[in-house]
Amino acid sequence: MALDLPDDFTWPSGFLWGAATAAAQVEGAAHEDGKLDSIWDHFARIPGNVAHGDTPEKAVDHYHRMPQDVRLMTELGLDSYRFSVSWARVKPADGPVNRAGLDFYSRLVDELLEHGILPWLTLYHWDLPQAVEETGGWANRDTAHRFLDYTIAVHEALGDRVDHWTTFNEPLCSSLIGYAGGEHAPGRQEPRAGLAALHHQHLAHGLAVQELRARGAGQLGITLNLTNAVPNDPSDPVDLDAARRLDALWNRAYLEPILLGAYPADFLEDVSAHRFDELVHDGDLQTIHQPIDFLGVNHYHDDNVSGHPLPAGHPRGLAPTDKPTSSWFVGSEFLTTPSRHLPQTAMGWEINPDGLRHLLVRLGREYPQLPPLYITENGSAWDDVVAPDGAVHDVERVAFLEDHLRAVAQAIVEGADVRGYFAWSLMDNFEWAWGYEKRFGVVYVDYETQERIVKDSGRRFAEVAAAARTLAP
Repeated sequence: MALDLPDDFTWPSGFLWGAATAAAQVEGAAHEDGKLDSIWDHFARIPGNVAHGDTPEKAVDHYHRMPQDVRLMTELGLDSYRFSVSWARVKPADGPVNRAGLDFYSRLVDELLEHGILPWLTLYHWDLPQAVEETGGWANRDTAHRFLDYTIAVHEALGDRVDHWTTFNEPLCSSLIGYAGGEHAPGRQEPRAGLAALHHQHLAHGLAVQELRARGAGQLGITLNLTNAVPNDPSDPVDLDAARRLDALWNRAYLEPILLGAYPADFLEDVSAHRFDELVHDGDLQTIHQPIDFLGVNHYHDDNVSGHPLPAGHPRGLAPTDKPTSSWFVGSEFLTTPSRHLPQTAMGWEINPDGLRHLLVRLGREYPQLPPLYITENGSAWDDVVAPDGAVHDVERVAFLEDHLRAVAQAIVEGADVRGYFAWSLMDNFEWAWGYEKRFGVVYVDYETQERIVKDSGRRFAEVAAAARTLAP
């Protein structure tokens, strides 16, 4: 059954319907076949870093159950599967490539192609080898060149069958939250290291795109998690400036070096105390500013922000591990997130589908050189349970999915060039610092038995996608 959309609306021809995962969240086999520690393996073993002491050691055992999981994708009618390659599995330390690790991804790609599913590969989804972190990690400029070596190894193994290459997933999280905020691996709380990681990941992106382009790779892009920074009081100059700072740090400091070849002037001013300009070498921005074929957009919620401290007892609108704190939010003494009293997911994240529409339209309006957009992650966590009938009736996620797809459709009507939607996530998994406490999947996973159950949301997603294809121009 199709979504309730305007009678004259049809999804663009070739619109992709997919789902996404990340290696560290689903694969398990964390120390098998030559894989060594990633920063997440190391980080999760430190008490207090991950809810309930959970680790990605086993995850949902995708490494061993991959063919079964690809069959699930066919049941869901997916056009494409967005997955990541684990750097710690492919090149776990300085030295030779781990062929056994690469072979897993080769088998995955073959399995996808055999079932008519487009492989959409992400090179970096946060699992830096711990051995590289011990040389300074992303705060060390040399890591950008190590990433290039890793990229070459992956392309040599898979470039004959993979056409869609994403360099980084959400570099905001793996730079600022990992190196300055400390809530994500590697758990450092050093603002300058976070800014160094931001720039060095941009540099690694540019180097990788240059190399992949020279090698004849197909579609090249990056995925950014973008937000709408909403001032709590639009008439208050303090709140307006807090929203500007957040927009600079979380959106424009990622978009503009890639799309425009320059960091935003206000961002540079905000971080000047951390000597950010010393990190940017001659020629870096030319390297970063490579043409890309698509931009992946991850969006879960907007950010209502204030530059004033919250009064005692005022509810926060967002989970504290999702947002910057005053201890590391560069350029701001305070950044608070007052609640707007909207409905919230199990993550404590506000539900506002129109925010996604607004973001997509804004991107096209403010960046005329913008490449085609793909929603590479959008989803919601709920406290899912298996009902007596053996099914998972996740009515809240069904509503979230439908409402956000309607928002995407409206953005397309308003001119946004959106060409695909990947649900986050294919299945429940290791949700980073939340461990196995938060379930985002359209497929339920029993973490004890590893049984998979397609939720009502997965079946609804399959229905919507099938109806969209029948009506495509």
